[in-house]
Amino acid sequence: MGGVPRTDGVEPGLTRRHALFLGLGGIAALAAAGGAGVELVSHGVLPGKQVLDRLDGACSVPARRLAFGPLGPSRSGRFYSRARRRVVGYTIAYPPGHGPGSRLPLVVMLHGFGADHTDAVAGMSPAQALALRVRGKPLDPMAMVTVDGGPGYWNPHPGDDPMGMVTGELIPRCQRAGLGRPPQRIGAMGISMGGYGALLLAEKHPHLIAAVAAISPAIWTSYAQARSANAGAYASAGAFAAGDAVTHAGALASIPVRVASGAADPFHPGVVALARALPRGAVVVFAKGCHTGSFFESQEPAALAFLAQHLAR
Repeated sequence: MGGVPRTDGVEPGLTRRHALFLGLGGIAALAAAGGAGVELVSHGVLPGKQVLDRLDGACSVPARRLAFGPLGPSRSGRFYSRARRRVVGYTIAYPPGHGPGSRLPLVVMLHGFGADHTDAVAGMSPAQALALRVRGKPLDPMAMVTVDGGPGYWNPHPGDDPMGMVTGELIPRCQRAGLGRPPQRIGAMGISMGGYGALLLAEKHPHLIAAVAAISPAIWTSYAQARSANAGAYASAGAFAAGDAVTHAGALASIPVRVASGAADPFHPGVVALARALPRGAVVVFAKGCHTGSFFESQEPAALAFLAQHLAR
């Protein structure tokens, strides 16, 4: 076990955060509920948490100046997914100096809730992600694919199996194009819902996925918690048990793993539980930040460099 210390406690007494909360017009009415109302906001159950975090400075992440090399080409398309029972869109991006016909490692980038294949990467396009210069150096060449997975947290629902689409349709389509075809490796990456999905993909298919990087993964520690926050995330308690990233973290024993979470992220307690369950050697980054684009973008260069390093072996 990782033995990561818990860092998500609520401050006792009347803190600056409580004072800020009481001064917020829209959510000040919750003060009538007493300390319990403030605690619910602090834990992210109520939507005022992000407002409080921003006012209290917990979401402040220093902006990073990103450098890119020349962009490689991208192509987008659509196909009918039998697993999802609908037409889905996808984009394949190539690194600088490569294009269709190149044989390359592949990163499967899973989008977050409310997004699709067009905005799976935060603040940049897939082609830009692959052209990033990290610490002044280009990434080792790899391709990236994004795809429409819907709002169902990348786990099977009646009539819609986005994970089955990824493993049974999307990856074979990429491999036929020379991407991620052995001996070339496949990595998984995602943000928020997609971060959870990337971990789930690696846990369910450890012989297919060679490395995984998750940014702010949306992880709950119980079905009741998940259902109260997003009733559509899992079809049933059994579906949650089958797709619980914490319970099944041992399946990642042979896979390089990098997970990053902001200390003020409402999903942080779930990520702490995951960190404790991950096999020894997993890289877990807890840093200042919230469940916001600025934190996602701050972690993308390191996540991409991590995957490039392990997929190039």
